[in-house]
This record gives sequence, structure tokens and C-alpha cells, in this order.
Amino acid sequence: MEICKHNDYCGGCIHQGIPYEKQVEMKGREVLKLLTDKKIVCKNNLGIVGSPKQYAYRNKMEYTFGDMVKDGEMTLGMHQKGRFMSIVTVDECQLVDPDFNLILRETLDFCNEKGYRFYHKKSHEGLMRNLIIRKGERTNELLINIVTSSQEEFAEEAFVERMQSLELSNELVGILRTLNDGLSDAVYCDELKTLWGRDSYMEKIMGLDFKVSAFSFFQTNIEAVERLYTDALSLIEDVEGKTVFDLFCGTGTITQALALRAKLAIGVELVEEAVEAAKVNAQLNGLDNCKFIAGDVFAVLDNIEEKPDVIVVDPPRVGIQNKALDKIIAYGVKQIVYVSCNPKTLAMNLEYLQFYGYEVKSLKAYDNFPMTKHTECVCLLER
Repeated sequence: MEICKHNDYCGGCIHQGIPYEKQVEMKGREVLKLLTDKKIVCKNNLGIVGSPKQYAYRNKMEYTFGDMVKDGEMTLGMHQKGRFMSIVTVDECQLVDPDFNLILRETLDFCNEKGYRFYHKKSHEGLMRNLIIRKGERTNELLINIVTSSQEEFAEEAFVERMQSLELSNELVGILRTLNDGLSDAVYCDELKTLWGRDSYMEKIMGLDFKVSAFSFFQTNIEAVERLYTDALSLIEDVEGKTVFDLFCGTGTITQALALRAKLAIGVELVEEAVEAAKVNAQLNGLDNCKFIAGDVFAVLDNIEEKPDVIVVDPPRVGIQNKALDKIIAYGVKQIVYVSCNPKTLAMNLEYLQFYGYEVKSLKAYDNFPMTKHTECVCLLER
């Protein structure tokens, strides 16, 4: 595929133009260097594997309204590299399904025709804030969420008609409007309105069904993450009859996959909405041997009566704080499976765990986000 036409400004895909095999090699070397720098002894380094899809793999995009140059025409897309106030219209992005590009272009045209203004970060005035598109990779269901302030009227019915008139390859199942009057740049939901259809889409992963709502976290590259999770769970010895903790569990994908075989799977997650979504999905899949607890892992571990036989951790990019690691270590489980989305903080955590008597049995890296800087890893530790 040719170099993306947005490459000079967008900056999302830092490895554009580099042959894919080379990208994967580079990322593998980066992971190895981080481990070597922290003197991590790995019994079995399984290298790195590439993504099943190099293009059109993202199932969610959050676009921002703005302008490219001061007082220029309104744009819709991503922040320009090195210039936070400038927004690049990315209507030919190669990382998303072509339907995303169609919806983006049509939404921008609609808003410009109506004369709507974008919400200005400094003056805090204007209507249009964000466009969020989500897709079920296995179900081909699409969800559109337009984010506005409440400062002006927005033609909801006309917008719905315009979106429904598009000739899409996927099935549009819901059109939503989020009202956000927060001052920060982040998407915050003061009110969520369903303008048409449903407020969620369905996804299938690891043989399980997931209902994904407008703001619930879900893995971005489904094909790649399914392989990663399958590999991670295969590392656990004889999970049948065991109690497993899944810490930083998000919407509980791993927890539920564990529950298919374990005696009991307990997921712990800070974000309450994610926990509520996890409970709904567990019910959807008829799983009564998994439970979910909302709260900070450090605090929650003090109050769980059950004792784990195995612990799975899948922390955010900042990794796991040492005080939480101390509690994990104190359980004295034979096996810990660490799923990481940031090799740098993984190496720091492994250094700590290694010092306290865990050895790294195996480590495998995954390029689940081709063209970008991100790399994921799965690591098995044994006491």
C-alpha cells in the first residue's frame, strides 16, 4: 500500500514507508533492549509476531473537530504532530475500515453546510467537539457517536438521515449524540442520547459474545488480540479446578475466557463502567463462575476472601505500582501471567518481581498496532 496522504501532518503512523517485516524486527529489538537494560533473565524469549492485518485493523476511532490553520475552514480528524491546536482531516486513513472515512467526510460536510462552529479549546465556545466511530469486527456492526456542546442547536434528525443515506459496507446499528460541556479536551459524557437504533454494538472474541457500549473500553485490533489472549491463557498449567485473579481486567474479556475452564475467575478493575459492562457480558455468556469487583487493585486485594492459584495481570500503560506488586507477590502463587501494552513499564515491573523470587519463564512480543510505535507482550513468571 502507498504511503498515506496524511503522513506529513498526522504523525500517528511513525513507521510509514518501512517494509512491514522491518517494522516488526525493530520493535522486537526495542523490547529486547529494554529487558537487557534491566538485566531481566528470560529462560525462553519467543521473539515477536506481526499482526494478522497491517491495514484497516482499528475498530474504534475518536476524531476531533478543529481547524488546520488559525481561522481556517473546519477540519475533523487527528491532532497534527507537534502542533496540538491543529487538526488534520484524515478521510483517507489506512488503519480503519473505509466506512470510517466515508462517515468522517460526510459528517464534516454536513457540519460545514450547516455553518456549525467547532468547540474552541481556549475560548470554550462552539458546538462541534468529536466524532466517535466503533465497529464490531466479527459482526460488521457500526456505531456512530457525535459529540457536541449544548451551546447551540444541532439538527439531530437531519444528521440521522444523512448518515442513513450513506452506502456502507457494514451495518449501521446506532446513531448517538453525546452532550459534553466539560472544559478539558477529553470526551466527557454529560448526557447520552440515542438518536436512532441501539446504543451498543456486538462483538465476538474467543467464542464469547460481547455487548460494547458507546464508552466502554474494548480491544482495538480484534484478530491480533484474540491470538495474544489465546497464547496468554495457554501458559497457565491445568487451569481446571483453580481460582484465578484477573487484575486490571477492563471489560473482562480474559476473565470470561478463564471462566470457561477455571473453577472461579475474579476480575478487578478501577473503571466502574467497565465492571458493569463485564457483568452484563458474563450474563450474556451464561457464566456464573466469574465475578467482577470495581476498585483500585491495591485496595481491593485487602478485601477479597478467596485466595488465587494463578494471577493474570493486564495493567494500563503506566504498569503496576510497587505497593500493588507487593500484595501480588505476597499471595505466593506459582504462576503469574503478565499481559503488557508497554514494554518499558513491563521491564521495570519484571525487575521488581525478579528481585522477589519470580523468574521469567517465557516472553513473547506482539505487533498489534502496525505502523505505530506500540508493542504488546505476554510474559510467564514462575516462583
